[in-house]
Amino acid sequence: MSQIKRIIFSDLDGTLLDHFTYQSIAASKTLAQLKRADIPVILNTSKTYAELEVILQDLKLDTPFIVENGAAIYIPIGTFSKQPADTDVVGKYWVKSFCLPVEHWLSLLSGENNEFSGNYQGFSAMSESELALLTGLSIDEAERAKQRQYGEPLQWLGDEATKDTFINHMLDLGANVVQGGRFLHIGGYCDKGQALLWLTEQYQAQLQNSPICTIALGDGENDTPMLEAADIAVQIKSPAHEFPTLYRQKMTIQTSLYGPEGWAEAIQDILAEQLI
Repeated sequence: MSQIKRIIFSDLDGTLLDHFTYQSIAASKTLAQLKRADIPVILNTSKTYAELEVILQDLKLDTPFIVENGAAIYIPIGTFSKQPADTDVVGKYWVKSFCLPVEHWLSLLSGENNEFSGNYQGFSAMSESELALLTGLSIDEAERAKQRQYGEPLQWLGDEATKDTFINHMLDLGANVVQGGRFLHIGGYCDKGQALLWLTEQYQAQLQNSPICTIALGDGENDTPMLEAADIAVQIKSPAHEFPTLYRQKMTIQTSLYGPEGWAEAIQDILAEQLI
């Protein structure tokens, strides 16, 4: 029987990166072990391509990555023996896009300003300094976070009842609305789970149908589709909210530690034999 190929899909903020400091130091040793064991770590995040370029260097990852809540997958050219179908060549990547570009969603939002004016502020309307103050990012990091290609995150300023009305209205206009750890994300009907399944199919074809086990780690509501789609789901304990509800029947783990400490703890427990 063929050896099982394990693939890790991971959220960043509040998961592999600490919720408050955005640091991943506690997971560094485990990341190095995974690289030596040839177990790919696929970042699956609400962050932008511009942000991921820097983070991948910091984490020493050269694997595919998924941006903006599953809106697109960037695959380094040469990851697979041939270019996957329905992908475009963008720089050094094969890119699979799942939804319309950000301009479409900004157009929808601009048409709703009269009814919901004052209830939210979008990334596109914030200066780098405003976003840095709101998130704790540096000015350079905030500038990269604003480079959205597929959707618009909103800081909600209104009450919950108005928020529900706004969400329903955006849904009626054809938008998808996803609640992240800090922001409300307006974009197309894509999610982290859809991206996980598509990329897993590409690995499956490359491995000529050898068995694959997908492990997903996340802490927020926007991670739920990814966690539901994976063979093993790891919910990372958050200092900001309770564990989101999952309905899966397969293996689910909830960590006792926060952020990257919980991430490393779970990976070590799941892959103990492979990482020795």
